[in-house]
Amino acid sequence: MSHISAGVEYALHCLLFIADPQGKVTDASVRDLSELQGVPFDYVAKLFTKLHKAKLIIATEGAKGGIRLAKPSQEISVLEVVDAIDGRKKLFDCKEIRNRCAVFEDNPPSWASSGLCAIHALMIEADDKMREVLAAQTLAGLASQFGRKAPPEFSQQVTRWLGDRGSRRII
Repeated sequence: MSHISAGVEYALHCLLFIADPQGKVTDASVRDLSELQGVPFDYVAKLFTKLHKAKLIIATEGAKGGIRLAKPSQEISVLEVVDAIDGRKKLFDCKEIRNRCAVFEDNPPSWASSGLCAIHALMIEADDKMREVLAAQTLAGLASQFGRKAPPEFSQQVTRWLGDRGSRRII
């Protein structure tokens, strides 16, 4: 099982289309973003409900309504998206196996059970490093990396596709 869910991946892919690296706010409907990504609408709607509760997006209703970022993409970290979708999960859940050694006969000595287990300490450090890396990356930075890989006409195609859909949107 993955530590970070597929929902985070779907949310990030959808957010990349409204996270302009130059900081211009764009918007799209949840339905448009789900269809653009080929992800079921109900699933994307649940993800965007979580993003809205985390105050990362703003949803407006009506014919011209849609989803837009609540703040500039340079100010939204990937970690914020991960936490909004998956919650703050620990990478590791220590089971205190060190206290179960058969030679202790259900009475572990203090040297075996005191302090933090070396394995648990390592996993805490790994979790901290992972969160540090995700906190350092913003949606704008991620969108910029994505933009460098995709040909320029792709961005124009997506903008046109979303624009065509938005002009026909009826809510």
